[in-house]
Amino acid sequence: MYRKEKSIQIKNSASALYNNLDVLRIAARRLTYFTVAHANVVNMVSESWDGLNYSHRQLQSKEPNVATSTSLIMQAAFCVLPSRDLLVVTSQKGIQMYESDGSIMVYWHALDTPETPTAQAVFARGISAVAENYICVGVSSGAILVFDVPSKGSNITLSEVLEEHKESITDVASECSRCQEYTANLITADDGGNLCMWRSGEEFQLLNKIPGFDVSCSSVKLWKGTVVAGYGTGLIRLYEAVTGILHAEVNAHARWIYSLDIAPFSGLLLSAAEDSFVRVWHLTMTPETNSVEVGHLYNECVTDTQICGAKFCDADGYAFAVTGYDLSEIIRYVQT
Repeated sequence: MYRKEKSIQIKNSASALYNNLDVLRIAARRLTYFTVAHANVVNMVSESWDGLNYSHRQLQSKEPNVATSTSLIMQAAFCVLPSRDLLVVTSQKGIQMYESDGSIMVYWHALDTPETPTAQAVFARGISAVAENYICVGVSSGAILVFDVPSKGSNITLSEVLEEHKESITDVASECSRCQEYTANLITADDGGNLCMWRSGEEFQLLNKIPGFDVSCSSVKLWKGTVVAGYGTGLIRLYEAVTGILHAEVNAHARWIYSLDIAPFSGLLLSAAEDSFVRVWHLTMTPETNSVEVGHLYNECVTDTQICGAKFCDADGYAFAVTGYDLSEIIRYVQT
């Protein structure tokens, strides 16, 4: 179903972080951007669609009053809003927002770090654009920071702090079908496996909470009102977002899941884990019974690689890309 394509070289290897790869297609410029975090640096690569031109950029983590920060980057993700695209980088010190090509930093938000070191690490992790003008970012305290983003310029403001989780946020995702009809349009996950469903607005509304099993939920997606959650046990669970009803449970991987992605137009689901396997599944909605079925379509073993990032390169799932810990390349697969 998929075949391996030419890999993209990156300047540094990928760190062992959840969801450590993001992809953004810019149709107007016939370019695709890739981002991978390594220690205190984000590696950016842009590739022309004809595969002939590549350009590289590296973004450093920032912190106030320090020329070169050693603050570890936790995640880099593209946030696509109707009026603009931003690249958001989270670290142990704060949240950086850039224009999507990484050229200009438009906003910096410092995290509250204690004067004296504590046992609790401080970091931001879990990034998602929500609705027309919000970007939500999770932090280690369990809070979700909601930023209101104007259609242009740098007048980004922290509009709300959602304090429902008690454990560190692992991932944040919005409704990827872009359809307005679904009640829940934001899902947040934490280290205890707890999930919260939200409805965005001037004030975000908590709709439902699904308790965890004391197993970290490392990656989460929301598609057509269905929550897809990947866990440290290798399980994938599918819930109805509003009611929290469990639709399906799949023993997907033998080890910790690091990344999930959904191709919203086709309903293809990508899962990747420490067991060196990346798998493609198909989600089928049955509106009459309000249920979801999961079918396994394809798997690929990336030999001797602890996979830490996997993303579809387009909304149909025609191609996907994979990163692995200590690997200085992005491996790509396209449909045959």
